[in-house]
Amino acid sequence: MKKQVLLCCLLATVMGANAQWKPVGDKIKTKWAEQINPAAVLSEYPRPAMERAEWKNLNGEWAYAIREKGGVEPAAFDGTILVPFAVESSLSGVQKTVGEKNELWYKRTFTVPASWKGKQVMLNFGAVDWKTDVFVNDILIGSHQGGFTPFSFDVTPYLVGKGEQKLVVRVWDPTEKGFQPIGKQTSRPEGIWYTAVTGIWQTVWLEPVAVNHVTAIKAIPDVDKELVDVTVSAAKCCAVDYIEVAILDGGKQVATAKGVAGNPLRLAVKSPKLWSPENPVLYDMKVSLFSNGKKVDEVSSYTAMRKISTKRDANGIMRMQLNNKDYFQYGPLDQGWWPDGLYTAPTDEALLYDIKKTKDWGFNMIRKHVKVEPARWYYHCDKEGILVWQDMPSGDHGNRWEPHVYNGGTDKNRSNESIANYYQEWKEIMDLCISHPSVVMWVPFNEAWGQFKTEEVIAWTKKYDPSRLVNPASGGNHRPCGDVLDLHNYPGPNMFLFDAVRVNVLGEYGGIGLPLEGHLWQQGKNWGYVQFKNSDEVTAEYVKFANELKDMVKRGFSAAVYTQTTDVEGEVNGLMTYDRKVIKINEKAVKEANQSVIRMLE
Repeated sequence: MKKQVLLCCLLATVMGANAQWKPVGDKIKTKWAEQINPAAVLSEYPRPAMERAEWKNLNGEWAYAIREKGGVEPAAFDGTILVPFAVESSLSGVQKTVGEKNELWYKRTFTVPASWKGKQVMLNFGAVDWKTDVFVNDILIGSHQGGFTPFSFDVTPYLVGKGEQKLVVRVWDPTEKGFQPIGKQTSRPEGIWYTAVTGIWQTVWLEPVAVNHVTAIKAIPDVDKELVDVTVSAAKCCAVDYIEVAILDGGKQVATAKGVAGNPLRLAVKSPKLWSPENPVLYDMKVSLFSNGKKVDEVSSYTAMRKISTKRDANGIMRMQLNNKDYFQYGPLDQGWWPDGLYTAPTDEALLYDIKKTKDWGFNMIRKHVKVEPARWYYHCDKEGILVWQDMPSGDHGNRWEPHVYNGGTDKNRSNESIANYYQEWKEIMDLCISHPSVVMWVPFNEAWGQFKTEEVIAWTKKYDPSRLVNPASGGNHRPCGDVLDLHNYPGPNMFLFDAVRVNVLGEYGGIGLPLEGHLWQQGKNWGYVQFKNSDEVTAEYVKFANELKDMVKRGFSAAVYTQTTDVEGEVNGLMTYDRKVIKINEKAVKEANQSVIRMLE
């Protein structure tokens, strides 16, 4: 009888939650919006590259309030919000603007499982945009500044008793009124600029750990030497603590090493299976922390053997190589926006969908454009097998842009605070992506947006991660540094500059528009660089551009990026609609065209 009563109560709670929450607004939505269960939102473990067996998801309905900046915790909140969807999104259940003069407050309670007794309890945030203050049981326990990267706090000292614990989060985000990286966000969306995103937009979760525990893993392969260098960071270690790393292939251990946290461990992987988009082989990895001979922490991870480099070909042209072979990289500009979730995909299936379609269309690369994705997105790219160019989200705009000349335009004179924040956030973004084999290119600047001290930024980026290529200024302003000269041209491909010393790429082209009624974010003011009336016309133009590109590959291009994966708000130049319900092109014809371009370097 007691079990039946408990089950009825649980069902009533879930049904009540479903009845309370619903998407708001009249904008288009994806099919996955209908699949959301507010009692189990994005329930997958959020950090596959460093996974623990025990954890507790805090996604779901929280209380929220929007109040004038500078106040204290509200006595009463405005309603409920579905975390982790930004407050401006439909899926949040709120869809309200916050603005730079206000702060967004969140509140909920949580309990710590009894089985975690004696453990430290970590509170983890996937990402919160932008400046975050966290309170546990009315104590300000920490802050984080940055809108795209994970952060954590040890909440153990602030827990009270065995019951419910109070959690409050305060967020301030000035969007384009501040100097911070924002990507395509704006308070006045139009054209290529989209709806602002404020607050929690990735998973929040709790995790039990030992006092001394693993905090980060950096795995860098060396294909030529058949090695992987693994650096494990750990908290509160002492002289008797050590790390053990094991690499496994199909459950069989192929390499192991032991050492002190913070020091690189060198593991030999003999006759390695090389990772590529055609054969995305991943090796499992176990990382353990021992104290006084006893294992106190263990996390699951993975790695891959993959090399990205450049080399001059027989004709004297600098080419990008994958695993020591010339390899043409071809993919779409991927904004990573959703009509219902904005920055946040409605489900993990949705997050994976765009990657799978990109491969279906015959591409082997994605340029992640001025946005950073949740850790699971990079995991999916690793597993599915697709190369990634990772942009730094732009901010602090105001430069003069001159894309058609060398050393044209201006570097912005940013404030010391703005520069320090750029480096902090860029480092955290690189740390998030650094062990993912799919990520092969860093792109610190795009089209001069906030570009500053270019040579210094590129030198810092190259030094921080010498294992990848650095594309210094996608689309200009072009400076003689880094590994790449990256041209932008719309609508068709064009090689109007050439660099004999660096790799030459076409970082953006295309933008073939097709507005489809019933799948539009807005009525009117929809645009592409060129517009057509039906799928056949779009496909014909796409194939024509691909054939033009093939000649430029012979003359020197080593990669190209087509704009773009999906429509986004007022932009209707996607290969599929913003709601992902209509593929606009003939997939077979586009795949054949893409593969014929890629084969030009085989």
